[in-house]
Formats: sequence, structure tokens, C-alpha cells
Amino acid sequence: CDFLTQHTAFFADGLFLYVPRNLVVERPLNLLIVQAAGEEPAASFPRNLVVAEESSQVTLVEQYATVGSGRYLTSPVTEMVAGANAHIDHYKLQRESLDAFHVATFQIQLDRDSNVSSHSISWGGGLVRNDVNAVLDGEGCEATLNGLYLVEGTQLVDNHMRVEHVKPHCDSHELFKGVLEGKARAVFNGRIYVHPGAQQTDAKQTNRNLLLSPDALCNSNPQLEIFADDVKCTHGSTVGQLDETAIFYLRSRGIGEEAARSLLTYAFAADVVERIKVGSVRRELEEFLFRRLPKGDIVRQAV
Repeated sequence: CDFLTQHTAFFADGLFLYVPRNLVVERPLNLLIVQAAGEEPAASFPRNLVVAEESSQVTLVEQYATVGSGRYLTSPVTEMVAGANAHIDHYKLQRESLDAFHVATFQIQLDRDSNVSSHSISWGGGLVRNDVNAVLDGEGCEATLNGLYLVEGTQLVDNHMRVEHVKPHCDSHELFKGVLEGKARAVFNGRIYVHPGAQQTDAKQTNRNLLLSPDALCNSNPQLEIFADDVKCTHGSTVGQLDETAIFYLRSRGIGEEAARSLLTYAFAADVVERIKVGSVRRELEEFLFRRLPKGDIVRQAV
């Protein structure tokens, strides 16, 4: 059976967040799921449901971390239902140990004039898969799905996206960026599906990958399926190395080669990080980048 079916059979805990009509939750809510790893392999299947009623607003930070060492599986399912004119701002930080297997499903349902923004950040886990499915099922709704993955060694991260435009006058925006080192692997498989009658759709999907090692590998496959004739849909993908001309320019200004490479890598990742509205989350990611990159102190001073 697939992981979603297995999850339905075995889940025993999770979060139910209900935001009533017209309620604005001023402060971000933090959901922290910690897996205790040990000698014996373990598995957990948390299930989270967020229901935001008409004209409500909420921000949710969803985090996954590890205590101890040892192999285990985390297989979460997070579902979000945005009512008419509701606003949900969502951030997922996956920072589990390199022994972890993380297989997640993220489902979003949007009603008329609603707005859901989600940022998925992954730098942990030995094997990570994110299945993201968004259904824009009301006129005038908007979905923003961004992601950043930073992998090294033998890590594998696999992002599968499906965005369905069911009703007309809806917008969707996707930007996923990856930084790969060592023998790391990444997969991006994205699909925008425009249903018949979903006129005036505006959809954009972009996947960009930076390979810092000759042994790193990324497979990127953005796709469009359009069954309406009055739409604006674009998709694009890039996989490459750092710009040697830009490195030469920085070195000509007195910056060492290692620091120059780190500065360009930081700028590449910061394109996603700077879009995060929750200050504490954004600062945590910035600090992680400073620690992760060679000559991080020089990068910190430069930015």
C-alpha cells in the first residue's frame, strides 16, 4: 500500500486547528514534532488538520526535529482548508537527523478569494519526500508554494507538486530552489493542471538547482496540463554551477575564492529565505546558512 493509506491505518496523534469566522490570530502558532530515535527503528504518523473559516487569518510554523540517534520513519499528513477570503501563512522546517526517513503529504483546499502561502525548508533527513497537492476550487483564490532544500553527503530530497486550477480567475506561484553538495540527490516533479472552464488562470512554476559538487545530481521535471484557452501559465527549470564570472568579479574586489563561492551560494538561497514573513524563522535559517557555508563569518559581515 502507499504511504498515505498506511498513515490512515496507523496514525494516533496530531493537531486539529480550527479558526472561526472573522478571527485573526495575531501571533504565529508553533507546532513542533520531535521523534525520539533509539537502537530499535521506529515510525510515527502524525496527522494535522487546519480549518480556517471565512475571513479568518492564521500563521502556522510546522517543525520536525530529532532527539537521540538511530533510524526511524516520520510520515506526516498535513491538510489545510481555507474558507472564503481566509488567509493561511504556513512554514515547514524539516531538520531531522541524517538517519531519518521523512515521507510527507501536504494537502490544500482553497475556497473563493482565499490565500494560502507555504514555505517548505528541508536540510535534514537521509531520505525526504514531500507530496504537495493544492486545489484552487473557488474564484479569485491564490496559492504560493515555495521551497528550499539544502542537502549534502548522500542525502536525497524528492518534491512532487500538483496544483489544480478548478475555477477561473485564480493565481498560483511556485518557486523551489535547491543547493546540493557531495553525492546528494534531488528530484523535483511539478505539475500545474488547469481544468476546463478555469479561464484567466495565472500560474507560474520555477525550479532552480545549484550543484556545488561534480557528484551531485538533480532531476527536474516541471509540467503543464492546460484544458482552457484563456490562461497565462509558465514553467521553468535550471540546474547548474556557480557563475565563474561572478566569482572572478568578487575575487577582483579582494574577496577570497572560498568566501566568494559562499557569498553567491547564500544569495541563491536567500531568494527564498527573504520571502519568509516570520522573523524568528527567517533569522534561524539565515544563521543556519552562516554556519553551514565556508567562511560564513565573512558572508554574515557582507550581508
